[in-house]
Amino acid sequence: MPSRCELRPVTRDDVQRIADWLKDPDVSESWFGRYTYGDAAHLGYEPEEMINATQEQWDEVFDDPHHEPHRDIFSIYSEEGEHIGEGQLSIDEPLGDAQISVLIGDKTKWHSGYGTAATLAMLEHIFDHLGLYRGWVDVPTYNEAARTMFEHIGFVHEGTLRSSRPHAGARHDSAVLGMLVDEYHQRFPDGVSSHVIGWEGNV
Repeated sequence: MPSRCELRPVTRDDVQRIADWLKDPDVSESWFGRYTYGDAAHLGYEPEEMINATQEQWDEVFDDPHHEPHRDIFSIYSEEGEHIGEGQLSIDEPLGDAQISVLIGDKTKWHSGYGTAATLAMLEHIFDHLGLYRGWVDVPTYNEAARTMFEHIGFVHEGTLRSSRPHAGARHDSAVLGMLVDEYHQRFPDGVSSHVIGWEGNV
């Protein structure tokens, strides 16, 4: 049976686990690598800083629909109720598209179908909940497993960003892969419920 996941609102405990996971080089390199000063890179917020953020700071990151750039951030939970990762959408409403980022931080869950399940859950959010036209990803060439996963889901190669990703002392190209709303509905005419448990709260 396919792995299934649930997208939930982010909690402070979730952020603490993200911070801990990113201390592992295998995890940080599968996400966005490291800044030039050595810390693990993360989108949208700094996990170490958000653990003790004020409620106002927290709401600005996770609950402000007018924050620019518009970013939806989710915690990924397994069917057994374990927090296993994070998903993010960087949304460009005027263009009708969203960039998808998926991190499975719990290494014991790697290669178990959770990346696929989380991506399908976010595609459902992009097309069925937000009514957008296109979902896309930016995958570095050194992450062949991720590219294979996205292509298996049905993403199509749209272009290459040259030398866009620093990694292991060098710069690498990355591939832009996308899926359009009609392609999503053609590929998943019955929806993605076999992979997606549902949604908790108002995510």
